[in-house]
Amino acid sequence: MIGVKVTTKKSIDKVKRKAQQGNFKSLGHAAATIRLVARRSIRRRQTAAMPGSPPNTRRGQLKRSIMYAIDKQRGVALIGPDFDVIASAGKAHEFGGKFRREHYPKRPFMGPALEKVKDRLPPMWAGSIR
Repeated sequence: MIGVKVTTKKSIDKVKRKAQQGNFKSLGHAAATIRLVARRSIRRRQTAAMPGSPPNTRRGQLKRSIMYAIDKQRGVALIGPDFDVIASAGKAHEFGGKFRREHYPKRPFMGPALEKVKDRLPPMWAGSIR
C-alpha cells in the first residue's frame, strides 16, 4: 500500500491574470496580421482602382495611415485608417460615399483583409495561457 498526500491551491486570480496576458498578446498578433494584409492590398499607383477592388494610393498616405490599437481592459482591438492622417477618405473607400465633393465607389480593403485571415485567427489564441 502506498500513501500519497496531495495539496492544491486555489489561484483563480493568477489564472485570470495569465488569461488576460495571453489574450492581450494574441489580440496584438491578430490586429497586426489584419493590418499587414490590409496594407499589402493597397497598391501605390497614379490611377484609381476598379470599383470593388482595394484602392490605390498615389503617395502612400492611405497605406501608411492604417493603424491598430488594443484596449487591454476591454480586450478589444481597433484596426483601420487613422482619421488624423486621411480624415474620412478611408470610410469613403471602404463603404463608398463622398469625400471632398467627389463620389467614391466601394473599394473595400479592411473587410477583405479580415476575411482573408479569419481562419488563421483561432490558432493565435491556442496555448496562449501558460
